[in-house]
Amino acid sequence: MITKSEKFLNEIEKDDIDLNINDLDSFLDLYLKFSNRLDNLQNMRESMDESGYTAPYRSLNRYGSSFSNDVEFEEISEINRHSQYFRMKASAKSNSLDRVKSAIDAHKIAIGNLDEYAKIKCKKCSRSYRASSFVDNNKTCKCGSNDFEFKINHHGIHRLEIIPYLPLSGNYMVIMSGLSYWGRESFKRILNLLQQKRKDVVKTVSPVIRVYENGREIRKRVSLDSEFADSYEEEVRRRYGKNVRIERLEFHRTKPAIINDKHTRTALALAYARHSEDIVAKHEEEILDENFNNLDKLAIYDEILSSVKLENPDFIENSDDLEEWREERTTKFLEEFGLIDNYGNLNHGLKKDLDKREKIRDEIFANIGPTLIVWDLFKYYLCTSNDRRKRYGSPFPYIRGDIDRQQRKIFQNPHRKVVKLLQEKENESILAVPEMDLLLFKKFKLEKQIKNSNIKLNYAALGPAIVFRASDNFTIPEVARVFRVPKKAVVNEIEKVKNIQRPRSKNAGKFLDLITN
Repeated sequence: MITKSEKFLNEIEKDDIDLNINDLDSFLDLYLKFSNRLDNLQNMRESMDESGYTAPYRSLNRYGSSFSNDVEFEEISEINRHSQYFRMKASAKSNSLDRVKSAIDAHKIAIGNLDEYAKIKCKKCSRSYRASSFVDNNKTCKCGSNDFEFKINHHGIHRLEIIPYLPLSGNYMVIMSGLSYWGRESFKRILNLLQQKRKDVVKTVSPVIRVYENGREIRKRVSLDSEFADSYEEEVRRRYGKNVRIERLEFHRTKPAIINDKHTRTALALAYARHSEDIVAKHEEEILDENFNNLDKLAIYDEILSSVKLENPDFIENSDDLEEWREERTTKFLEEFGLIDNYGNLNHGLKKDLDKREKIRDEIFANIGPTLIVWDLFKYYLCTSNDRRKRYGSPFPYIRGDIDRQQRKIFQNPHRKVVKLLQEKENESILAVPEMDLLLFKKFKLEKQIKNSNIKLNYAALGPAIVFRASDNFTIPEVARVFRVPKKAVVNEIEKVKNIQRPRSKNAGKFLDLITN
């Protein structure tokens, strides 16, 4: 089973991803490739679960370092050898299952992005389908037609650019080792964003009760869902009668993260960090030229460090001696080019430039990935309904349908310099929206207001409408362009929000005036 999974995952690793989607056929080829792979990976995981791969070290319990007096000394080495063999097998099982889980989540992210990207429209009745429902309906419209056209869903929440950077073969450890030093910093920052936890939430309540059953008093533990956290006593009496007595009570709590799955967080963080590395590779020289008057000394310094690092003379065998030799050789070259003084201190201008470049890498380059994923998450929560977030897949598997005040903190810093760079260099549709966390609070509050009502909203246009209403920095045409929806649709949603929040009576209006003033 391990050999079979490794072979399949290695085939995925060698396969190139072609994102040149020109028509429905090329899109479906790519979508079905990921979908079929996901089915195979999930079947592998089920087989591994059935074969005990989730707890591979359990079989080692029978082996240990302590032996009974009946075991002869000659047998101890044989037992230890068998124990080591089974430990190696258990480690191989654990690693194989871990890699399959990572590949599954990476494929779910890719499929979620593709599902958001495409709008498949029936030419006969103009009904539109997402890729998932289109495939589930056997590529046939409800009207019976098989004639479709492919269109890009411009206001969908998708970022196809990250797909080639996902650990699709489950090799996330290998990919992590290949990140640049600021890429690793970007990866860590994204992980910290995605695992932002909310306050303690009651998961289950477990009262221990005494109750009479079959003529005798017994003690039993009852498990209640979180919805009974405040009414556990009433629920217990409803189930077991008025004479039940609660002896002890336990609340089981959890702190769910924004994306409550380790492998999904890792895959997203890697994809966005590697995508940001690609962006920097295209524009780094241009960005540095804009911030430095003379890059010659920096270029010479970098060349000296990189060339000396590659030198590995045969006459040096000890690693410590090699490092000392490299330091001396680096100092020699730096002296020749006048980059250090007689005391070994770096040239003042060079040191200043190095600090400035480090600051650019830390404040700009390392924040590109976090800025992009925060914007995509912001759009996802702002431009989707609560029902959709609960029922349908997305580019963010295992994401919470709503987030609390603690988790909304990740939206507090829009990184304006990074946003400006992405707008100018990448022509990215993004805005430095102030107080994004408060806008999401207003959006969730609006969802509660219209719950169980017949009000229909265009959520794709509702997002830009909320942004426009909350800030004087943006115009309607600007928010419509960035969110890629018609201006008319944004205007309509602005009016709907006004009507929803408008007081329904004169007394209600007077009350609102009093509390606001």
